[in-house]
Amino acid sequence: MMENNAPSPEGADLVIQGGMLISMVEGEAPLPRANVLIKGDRIAGIDTAGKIDPREQEAPVIDARGGLIMPGLVNAHGHTAMTLFRGLADDLPLKQWLFEKIFPAEAKHLTPETVYWGALLGSMEMIASGTTTISDGYFYQDATVRAFHEAGLRSLTAQGIIDFPAPGVPDPKDNLKVGRDFIEQWRHFSTLITPGLFCHSPSTCSETTLREAMDLCQHFSLPLQIHLSETQEEVHVLARRTGLKPCLYLDRLGLLTERLVAVHAVHLDDEEIALLARRKVKIVHAPESNMKLSSGAARVSDMLKAGLTLGIGTDGCASNNDLDLFQEMDTAAKLDKVYTLNPVNMDARTVLKMATSGGAKILGLEKDIGTIEVGKKADIIVVDLNSPHLTPFYNPYSVLVYSASGSDVKHVIVDGKVLMKNRKLLTLDPDLIMNRVREISRNIAP
Repeated sequence: MMENNAPSPEGADLVIQGGMLISMVEGEAPLPRANVLIKGDRIAGIDTAGKIDPREQEAPVIDARGGLIMPGLVNAHGHTAMTLFRGLADDLPLKQWLFEKIFPAEAKHLTPETVYWGALLGSMEMIASGTTTISDGYFYQDATVRAFHEAGLRSLTAQGIIDFPAPGVPDPKDNLKVGRDFIEQWRHFSTLITPGLFCHSPSTCSETTLREAMDLCQHFSLPLQIHLSETQEEVHVLARRTGLKPCLYLDRLGLLTERLVAVHAVHLDDEEIALLARRKVKIVHAPESNMKLSSGAARVSDMLKAGLTLGIGTDGCASNNDLDLFQEMDTAAKLDKVYTLNPVNMDARTVLKMATSGGAKILGLEKDIGTIEVGKKADIIVVDLNSPHLTPFYNPYSVLVYSASGSDVKHVIVDGKVLMKNRKLLTLDPDLIMNRVREISRNIAP
C-alpha cells in the first residue's frame, strides 16, 4: 500500500472519501476510513492515515462514508443484448429453449438497431448493479460496441461464430471473415473496448472453424471464448461425432491454451479438469443459467483446487434472467456447498475474488483492473451499508456475497469517470432506453 506516496491534494481529479477499502489485493485486510485519489483514468494514491483532508482540495469528492470501496465487478461472460428476450422462453430444456425459441427469435428480431437498444438496457442494468467490465459475445457486435462506448463500460466484445446462418452472417462460410473484420475495425477504437471472437460451442462449430478462430485470436493476441460441456447431451453428441470427450477433442485441435476462455464447464471428469489446468485454460462459472436450464452444477471447488483460474458470469438474460453479479456470487457460493455437501467450500472471499481479480485475469486485464492499487485503472464501486439487510456488519466479504444485492451499489466509476452517483446514472437515459425496449418487445411477444 502506497499511502505515504499519495499525491498532494491539488494533484487529484477525484477523491473517494472515507469508506472501508476492500482492495482484493492478495493477503491485504480491509482498510477502514480510506481515501482513494484518482488522477485521470488511474488510481494515484490510497490514504489510510488521514493525511489528506478532501475538504481542503478542489477535486470533486465521492462520499463513501458508511460504505465499502471495492473494485468494480467483472462479468466474465454475457450476451448483453439478450435483455430483449428476458422472460420470453422460460422453464424449458436447453436444446428446446435454444433451437425452438431463442435461435428463431434472434433470426426474426435481431437487427443492429435492436441489438443496440438491448445492449444499452443491459449496460444500464450492469452499471446500476456494480459491474464495470463485461465480456460479451453475440451478433451485430458493432451495435454492442456503440452501446458500451456510450455507457462508459469496459468490455471484451466478441463477435459470435457459429456454423449456422446467424444474425448478420447469413452464410456461415463468412463467419470468420466477419470476425476478422470486426477485430480489425475496433481494435484501436478505445482503451475501454477490446474486440474478440466467441465460438458458440464445439458441437455447433466445425474443426476448421475452431482452429481458424483460435489462429485469429493468436494473431491478434486476444482471448477466444467458447461454451464448453454445458449439458450432458452436448457431451454425448460430441463423443458420438468425434469419439472424444469435449476437452480431449479441443486439445487435439490445439485449442486448449491459456488464451481459451471456457464458459460453463459443467460436465467435466477428473482427467479433463487436470488437462485444463495443465493447459492453463480459463473457466467462467455461470451458476444461475446452469440452474435455470437444468444443465447441472459445475465442479467449481475441484477446479479451484486444481489451480484453474475462474471467474463468474451471468450469461444472457434469456437464461438467468438478470445481470446482477451480486446475486450470481451468492448463488455460486451456495450451489457449490449444496453440490459438495461441504459448507466450507467456496467461502465468501474466494467467490468475491472470482468476480473481481479472477475475472480480470480471465480477460487478460489483471495488470489494469480487478484490485484497487496505485497505478491501476480507476474501476471502482461503492456499496452503501445503510440498509436493514446489511445490518449488523461483521465481515465485509460475507456481507458482499451473502447479503448485498446490486441495488446496494451507490457509486460507480470506470476509467476514472463517474458513471453512477447516488444511484443516478450519468451516461445513460433510463426512461428513454426502457421505453424503446418496451416498443421492441411488442413485436417480439409471441
